[in-house]
Amino acid sequence: MRKKKLIAAVLMGLVVAGSGSIFAQESIENLGFSLDVVWLFIGAILVFIMQAGFALVETGLTRAKNATNITMKNVMDFCFGAIVYWALGWGFMYGKDALGGLIGSDQFFYGPMILDIDNGNFYKSWFFQVVFAATAATIVSGAMAERTQFKSYLIYTCFISAFIYPISGHWVWGGGWLAELGFHDFAGSTVVHSVGGWAALMGATVLGPRIGKYIKGTDGKISVKAFPGHNIPYAALGVLLLFFGWFGFNGASTGIATVGGGGIWSGLNIARVCVTTTLAAAAGAAGALVFSWLWFKKPDVSMTLNGLLAGLVGITAPCAVVSPGAAIIIGLIAGVLVVLSVEFIDKVLKVDDPVGAVSVHCVCGIFGTIAVGIWGNAPDDGVIGLLHGGGFDQLGTQLVGILAVGAWAAITSLILFLVIKAIFGLRVSHKEELIGLDLSEHKAEAYAGFQIFSNT
Repeated sequence: MRKKKLIAAVLMGLVVAGSGSIFAQESIENLGFSLDVVWLFIGAILVFIMQAGFALVETGLTRAKNATNITMKNVMDFCFGAIVYWALGWGFMYGKDALGGLIGSDQFFYGPMILDIDNGNFYKSWFFQVVFAATAATIVSGAMAERTQFKSYLIYTCFISAFIYPISGHWVWGGGWLAELGFHDFAGSTVVHSVGGWAALMGATVLGPRIGKYIKGTDGKISVKAFPGHNIPYAALGVLLLFFGWFGFNGASTGIATVGGGGIWSGLNIARVCVTTTLAAAAGAAGALVFSWLWFKKPDVSMTLNGLLAGLVGITAPCAVVSPGAAIIIGLIAGVLVVLSVEFIDKVLKVDDPVGAVSVHCVCGIFGTIAVGIWGNAPDDGVIGLLHGGGFDQLGTQLVGILAVGAWAAITSLILFLVIKAIFGLRVSHKEELIGLDLSEHKAEAYAGFQIFSNT
């Protein structure tokens, strides 16, 4: 009897120990999932802060009489964008693949009447992705600043968040045809920044320059007038907020904080992503500072600030697959490139972009995507650039993605702006532009009690 009790006790102990091991394993898995959720939410909040950064940059680099208008646009493009991205954008981007990888086809109006508290995977992913959609829409605001009707802005920002951005995003991040091809854009040099940049270029072109920007002289030559920003400290603070938020933009694009996932899609890669992001941004600012100093014979503030942003945009695609040394090179090139691009777009193409949005986001977004095919070195994840023995395979794939997404964004946004112009009107009147959009559009001054004089 005693022997039987002893055997029973031993068996019971083994069962309890085994159960404890199972429970421990489940607890570890639950803890890991919780850490992943928290990291993704922290990243999303950091990216959300970038809305404030964009608002300050655009306000600071434009004239005081339009500060309220720009602030309103940056607030409302997120508010309207969040709703339409929930209703339509998410489904187009991450819904079930359709038409051979061209578009998502379900998950529209996801859970409209159900509080599904157990669907944590959807909620965490949606919250992280909506702030990226808002970023793509906000880029357009700066290039079209100081002369766009507010109602028209709300129309096109909704359309970009609901349709243009999500569909090309599906090609890359939603498992679409570019993802199958091997195109790599870790955090969105093309998916977010180039899409916003192309839309900004089309919008600024259709809209036309601000009054007094290009003046034709008696000799037939066109002179370009600079409109200095009214608050450079605002712009600098905005750039620093964007820099801060970019650690979520790039760092949280690992998708997880834990070791699982493997390769670049692992919490272990967060540190490298943040290091390469930091170095590229610093190098971008340094490159733009030195280059503009040599060119303009002065250390240009706005060019230096845009150089920092150029470095950030340039490293966004390759941040997880390049070394710190390569990140510095990428940042330096982006910093020089943005100065050349601003001058070319402003003085050769005669496209009026008040804040340099096209140069920062479109041009440097394209360069950052190409950088993957040159400096990329992540063989375990199938990303091997030209300088690491990968030949032209990855570079060729990157170029295909750049061309496809660029054509999509440029053509659809051009059509959108032309339709809005024809039906609703896109630009404010001559008188309203001279008065300033704060008073003409909102009847609210940003700096009440101060008299603002302006001839243009």
